[in-house]
Amino acid sequence: MKTKHVLELADIKKIAAASEAEALKNNWAVSIAIVDDGGHLMWLQRLDGAPAMSSHMAPAKAHTAALARKETKIYEDIINNGRYSFLSAPDLKGLLEGGVPIVADGQVIGAVGVSGVKSSDDVLIAKAGIAALGL
Repeated sequence: MKTKHVLELADIKKIAAASEAEALKNNWAVSIAIVDDGGHLMWLQRLDGAPAMSSHMAPAKAHTAALARKETKIYEDIINNGRYSFLSAPDLKGLLEGGVPIVADGQVIGAVGVSGVKSSDDVLIAKAGIAALGL
């Protein structure tokens, strides 16, 4: 039997605060979503001025990163390289860069999804949040 790490509310708050700080430092209006390892939403925050659509995209990116156990940019690249059939993958939404898994001791324990600015900047916010855990 294995021991499994899980995100607790204190962890979620650390990630959210660090993600928010990174976004505000750059004047980026985004939505930030944090999910557990099953893709279940644990936190959703829409900063002032963030596009309404971002509150749907951020959780979708986080969900996909958690279930797939990899960054969502991989799927964006697959689709952009012509494998359009991947758009029909069941339960995978938010197939754009900006979803990043949270990994502890080699196990995915959740993910952060960010949406609202350029996808490459979304991922910087997500990674800043995850870094606050010191994994």
